[in-house]
Amino acid sequence: MKSIRVVIITGLSGSGKSTALRALEDIGFFCVDNLPAALLPKLLELQVGSSGEITKVALVMDLREKTFLETFLAIVSKLKKKCYPIEILFLDSSDERLLNRFSETRRAHPLFTGGSLLESIKAERREMMPIKEMANNVVDTSLYTIHELKELVQRYYLDTLKGKKLTVNLISFGYRYGLPSDADLVFDVRFLPNPYFIASLREYTGNDPEVEEWVMKWDDTRKFLDSLFDMLSFLIPLFEKEGKAYLTIATGCTGGKHRSVAVTNKIARFMKEKGYGTNLSHRDVKRS
Repeated sequence: MKSIRVVIITGLSGSGKSTALRALEDIGFFCVDNLPAALLPKLLELQVGSSGEITKVALVMDLREKTFLETFLAIVSKLKKKCYPIEILFLDSSDERLLNRFSETRRAHPLFTGGSLLESIKAERREMMPIKEMANNVVDTSLYTIHELKELVQRYYLDTLKGKKLTVNLISFGYRYGLPSDADLVFDVRFLPNPYFIASLREYTGNDPEVEEWVMKWDDTRKFLDSLFDMLSFLIPLFEKEGKAYLTIATGCTGGKHRSVAVTNKIARFMKEKGYGTNLSHRDVKRS
């Protein structure tokens, strides 16, 4: 069989699928938007049987096709059994961000039949859950601007195309705002002393040297990081061995402003020293 790489971009309406597709087109993927699931086998047969130079294909497939949910899972499962290297990139986003995006573009939601836009978003989220669960990679795009998302997607697929090490996505967050939906590993640092209760530090963040120095001065912080780094040094090569190209590590404190930010920055430095590509995001640092 001709070597061909297939990336299927799917996810929630308004989550940035078109941006991700353009990002892959810019790095040499042959791209098709809104491909009916029933046509996927025929497209791959044509590409495998051709004498052309197309070895990388990216497709957007989603609920704009009326029979999408009924056919997608069955067809992809059959193709994987035939050893097609299909990867699914699922784009997610918060209800709040999706509402804002639909308001900005004034486009209709594909499931809208009356009622509220929020009801349509929640219905799509429920219906897409089986596909999200089978995805190779899930990205919460509410964390990124259009330019950041494009860079993130290109870094993912350029790195794996070049045979580089697994890419590590690092997110700090506040538990009061909920867990990141795309996290593979979650660490809770609310047990550490809290700079919020130090008046001189309250308005700073974990990105500021004053807060980082304060958080890192405690024995519990240093012992935690030593243990965490030992665990990551053990786990990440095993994830790579299993073929995982991306790993998302989320670290949370109460508000996502101080402890989780400082600790996540430390993890980022450790990952870079180990030679891993990293993407760093402090989700809630401006909300607290």
